Amino acid sequence: MAQPRTVRLTVAQAIIRFLSVQYSERDGQRQRLIPAIHGIFGHGNVAGLGQAILQNQLEPAEGEEPLVYYQGRNEQNMVHAAVAYARTKNRLQAHAVTASIGPGSTNMVTGAALATIDRIPVLLFPSDIFSTRRVDPVLQQLEDERSLDLSVNDAFRPVSRFFDRINRPEQVMSSMLSAMRVLTDPAETGAVTVSLPQDVQAEAYDFPVEFFEPRTWYSARPVPEQSALERAAATIASAEKPVIIAGGGVIYSEATDALVAFAEKTGIPVLDTQAGKGAISFDHPLSIGGVGATGNNAANTLAAEADVVIGVGTRYTDFTTGSRTVFQNEDLRFVNINVKAFDAAKHAADMVVADARTGLEMLTEQWDRLTGSYRTTDDYRDRAAQLWKEWEELVQPCFDEHPDQDLPAQTEIFGALNDMMGDEDIVINAAGSMPGDLQALWRARTPIQYHLEYGYSCMGYEIPAAFGSKLARPDSEVVAIVGDGTYQMAPQEIATMVQEDCKVILVILQNHGWSSIGSLSESHGSQRFGTKYRMRDEKTGQLDGGLLPMDIAQNLASYGIDVQEVSSAADFREAYRRAEENEHLNAIVVNTNLYGPNPPGIGWWDVPVSQVSELESTAHAYETYTEKSSKQRHYL
Repeated sequence: MAQPRTVRLTVAQAIIRFLSVQYSERDGQRQRLIPAIHGIFGHGNVAGLGQAILQNQLEPAEGEEPLVYYQGRNEQNMVHAAVAYARTKNRLQAHAVTASIGPGSTNMVTGAALATIDRIPVLLFPSDIFSTRRVDPVLQQLEDERSLDLSVNDAFRPVSRFFDRINRPEQVMSSMLSAMRVLTDPAETGAVTVSLPQDVQAEAYDFPVEFFEPRTWYSARPVPEQSALERAAATIASAEKPVIIAGGGVIYSEATDALVAFAEKTGIPVLDTQAGKGAISFDHPLSIGGVGATGNNAANTLAAEADVVIGVGTRYTDFTTGSRTVFQNEDLRFVNINVKAFDAAKHAADMVVADARTGLEMLTEQWDRLTGSYRTTDDYRDRAAQLWKEWEELVQPCFDEHPDQDLPAQTEIFGALNDMMGDEDIVINAAGSMPGDLQALWRARTPIQYHLEYGYSCMGYEIPAAFGSKLARPDSEVVAIVGDGTYQMAPQEIATMVQEDCKVILVILQNHGWSSIGSLSESHGSQRFGTKYRMRDEKTGQLDGGLLPMDIAQNLASYGIDVQEVSSAADFREAYRRAEENEHLNAIVVNTNLYGPNPPGIGWWDVPVSQVSELESTAHAYETYTEKSSKQRHYL
């Protein structure tokens, strides 16, 4: 008897069965592409994807591998957890996320934007209004008299690398195949959004069995054109003071060894971005550390003098270029190695469109033939090393304890963490003043250790990201370090980590305000207005009264986890060792000094100041802004 060539499933069941047999492969290593799905259920998906996930767990079809289901508490947080997982897996695996119609789905838009900006794969299933319009308007539906097919989910279009809405069951097949292609394309990846009307989710269809055959999606390593390599080599070999800028693409393509080999072959110093920190160990003789607005003085001095900048896997954000003030050499030229042509073309560069590892390896292999064994001079390398040494001496006070202060600076806590965390452990941060201090000060030894989300710099990323990173590397100690402001924005996934018995160490720095924006406000003439957590004073009418009575340590303890509270760097070290020994999720609250000290960097970031003001502080800040912004330039 002939075997049936179709199987009758709902749209939701078909999607889950399809995902259960998708794989990715790079360099001969094959793994599940989508091993898990995060979800919060409402009327838009509980009977569709919710039922399909349940059936996948309890009654999987032959050959169907169940997806792990994680019960989130906040939709944006679920996306952050999925992004962190994929990033920690170097974009070779991703998680799916489902939410209900209306606010549940639109809560994911911020996470989608973060994933797309950071070039990290995540698969989103926002639920949608009735495709049949039999119920119109359904609860939580946006009505627009100009177009009846418009829904709030259209907000995902500009922040997704792929967007589709499934209005008929048979559309699932072409949609899901396209979704997998984008998820596994290193040049195109980001948020992939498949919008699912709630009625269509539950609709049945006879799907071809071939749709559910296991598929392997190969993550490519594009090879550069030979002529592009030759142009790049000629430009680099003409330089007297070249620098390499290592971005996140170096780490995602696992090109760290190739980067070190190229740097050693050429003698070119390596600077790094937030996403690229750890691409070369901080103690390598050619490693000069972070560049840009929050970079260190050694890296920024070399960048200012550089006549050729070799960007590898970087997209040159304004923090990397110091809002286009970092690179000041009049004869400056760029060479960019990037898997994405859009990024490779930036700053009128010599473009090498290629996988970072493949591009570096081929350039190194052909170097002597293409350049006559070009190498930077001993004097140039010695100067770079001396600048780095001077920077290390300059910032040592940031790590030292300050007996004259009642509370430690956050930089003291960073120094303690840097000393105690292992090479395979992960520190996670995203927003506020911490990323600036961390880029300038953190001494990364491996590409695993440093996890900073600074493409979107999203407050609230850190705690759910710790969950995602721990799922990706269960043997690593994962530390999410956040300020009290960020903590109050998105603590919800603590409950999810408790539920999953996920061992993470949360470090909350309590300084009763927004330190970063407060400092920026002060330096730009706005006197830290609206940046401190204070009670409203009845006499002044302003938020300049006493401290809020909120107790973060007790708030954390209410989740049923162990919490330690300390007020010195020495006590923090002891608390951290106890936290390491704890087998469960636990937290350390550190009372810190709001005012530093912080690294004395020379970088600049363009935040426009009011051109006219009756406040003397603002007028003075505008004079400074005018002087700094005069150094901005186009790189043409």
